Amino acid sequence: MPGPKAKPKAVVRKTEEVPASPVGKGNGATIRVLLGSEQGMPHFELRVFAIEPSGRIPSHRHDVLEHGQLVLEGKMILTLDGEERAVSAGDAVFIPAGVSHSYENRGKTPVRFLCAIPRAEYKTEWLEECFRASENTPG
Repeated sequence: MPGPKAKPKAVVRKTEEVPASPVGKGNGATIRVLLGSEQGMPHFELRVFAIEPSGRIPSHRHDVLEHGQLVLEGKMILTLDGEERAVSAGDAVFIPAGVSHSYENRGKTPVRFLCAIPRAEYKTEWLEECFRASENTPG
C-alpha cells in the first residue's frame, strides 16, 4: 500500500533567474516557465512571455486549454477569434479553450505578460505562420 503523498513545498523564484526560451512559431517572443510540475505545482503552470517591438506570436488555438493572463508592461494587439483588441499593462485577459488568439507588439517597447494555465494534456493548432521582418520565409 502506498504511503501518504508528500506535501508540496513553497517556492519563490526570481523571474530573471529562469531561462527564457523562444516561443515555437513566434518571432521576437520568449517564454519562461516560472512555476510548474518541476516546482511541485500539481494543478497549473505560471509562465511569463516577452514580445520585443515588431515581435509576434501567430494565431493558434488549444483544444482544451484555457488561459488567464495579466499584461505586466507595454502595449500589444491581442487578436481573439479574429477581433483585434488593444491591451496594455494592468489588463487581465481570459481566453477560453478553442478561441483562436495571436499577439503582436506594434510599439517601440517590449511587452511582458503573465499567463496561468491548468496542467493538462493539450494540442496547439497553429492557424498561420509567422514571417520574420528580416526574411520572407515562415518562422
